[in-house]
Amino acid sequence: MNYRIFGNTGLRVSQLALGTGGFGLGWGHGADARESAAIFNAYAEAGGNFIDTADVYQFGQSEEILGGLLENRREDFVLATKYTNGAAPGANRLVTGNSRKAMVASLEASLKRLKTDRIDLYWVHHPDGVTPSEEIIRGLDDLARAGKILYAGLSNFPAWRLARVATIAELTRALPVAAAQFEHSLVHREPEADLFPASRALGLGVVTWSPLGGGLLTGKYRKGETGRAEAMGGRVFQAENSEQRTRILDVVLAVAEELETTPDRVAIAWAGAQDAIPMIGPRKLTQLESNLGAISLKLSEAQFARLDEVSNLAPPAAARPADPRP
Repeated sequence: MNYRIFGNTGLRVSQLALGTGGFGLGWGHGADARESAAIFNAYAEAGGNFIDTADVYQFGQSEEILGGLLENRREDFVLATKYTNGAAPGANRLVTGNSRKAMVASLEASLKRLKTDRIDLYWVHHPDGVTPSEEIIRGLDDLARAGKILYAGLSNFPAWRLARVATIAELTRALPVAAAQFEHSLVHREPEADLFPASRALGLGVVTWSPLGGGLLTGKYRKGETGRAEAMGGRVFQAENSEQRTRILDVVLAVAEELETTPDRVAIAWAGAQDAIPMIGPRKLTQLESNLGAISLKLSEAQFARLDEVSNLAPPAAARPADPRP
């Protein structure tokens, strides 16, 4: 496993982050404690040190499982968790959203489940459309001053809001925004228009989720498997619902065949070359073992070019040349 300096921090994180949304069975699907431990230990043995979870994952079970797995080796990992959705179905409105109250209550509950005294990277999971940026920044700064969190990041925020929050933090000399997290893959390249440039300009560490397009880029749905197409009510899933997506998957499969490897490795290797830390989220040890093969996979310039070309987004109408006809 190789390591990267994470944004403008001094953190040295592994080139792949481990997403643990599948640790537990609280959602009715996922990995039991034994399989979760096998995945975690194999990731650690491969040199992985960046763990991502959230209070809502498996309704708190993910954090609880991690709390046990981290005992006696807490300092070997960068531990990230998130708040916004609450850790129970139908969570009380006062512990959901981005408010300062929800932030503090959620953090204290996460610390107990994770059996730790602080979170290394605390994410705001997604904007609630209500809480002012100033309130979010002041709350995160207070948590840092209390020693409860070390770094803060924004997950699934639009680029304009990311820039505004980071600027407010800078101008008020509060805890800086250290990181951004958003979806990115060969079938979801929209963040390249704004979130990637904004993150680079602001010096943020970038974590991208769903590098496999919810499993689409593995080719498994063509074989009749269901996976995320049915789990989670079909959310966090990219369907093969356009000619371009069919062409993208065809090229991924072709490149995998050329390299005598698996398509998941091709998709993750491409995502890892985009100035970001891709986050893998296996529910089985065999999936993790396959994903980790992306670390040593070498795509040629020609293969990168093919993948880029087939997945390239059409320019927005405003950016297209004007029609010269009268």
